[in-house]
Amino acid sequence: MAIRSDVVGSLLRPPALVQAREGFEAGRLDAAVFKRIEDQAVDEAIALQEAAGLDVITDGEQRRYAFFGHLIDALDGFDKLGGWAIAFRNEAGEELTFRRPVVVERLRWRRSMCAEEFSYLRARSRRALKVTLISTQQAAAYYDPERSAGAYPTRDAYLADIVDFTRREVEELVRLGCTYIQIDAPQYA
Repeated sequence: MAIRSDVVGSLLRPPALVQAREGFEAGRLDAAVFKRIEDQAVDEAIALQEAAGLDVITDGEQRRYAFFGHLIDALDGFDKLGGWAIAFRNEAGEELTFRRPVVVERLRWRRSMCAEEFSYLRARSRRALKVTLISTQQAAAYYDPERSAGAYPTRDAYLADIVDFTRREVEELVRLGCTYIQIDAPQYA
């Protein structure tokens, strides 16, 4: 019996990448320097998976600020940090607040969600490759009846656009040669 092994979701982002992302988003780090640090993190994620003997390789979602970041960064119409907040504590006991994105305008395609991730990965590994896409059900959490109603009268209308954009992304990934796409639905885990 064959057993396939692969990463299900994000690998931990190295501290250098976390710091670089903060610097880039604050305007303290230019795009070229950030891209080099991001590429290095992806290279390390690939090497880790290959050294572990995994059959299927991902980029570890290193280019995303969170597992759903590809959706938020590729489509215009979201307030990235404007949704409801989730308070939690980190390993040191410090209280942190995570703010979800919220849709506030009609969504517009800015760029492919994962073409860069897949193209870079394909150039770096000869193993089977996988790309992850957020599930429509997970994207439903980014609709707020008060904040989103001006853009979409109902959650279903918003989700219809999410489905259309996801189909478009799948078509692009297939065109690029991707044969393994995981729909990331952590609510089922």
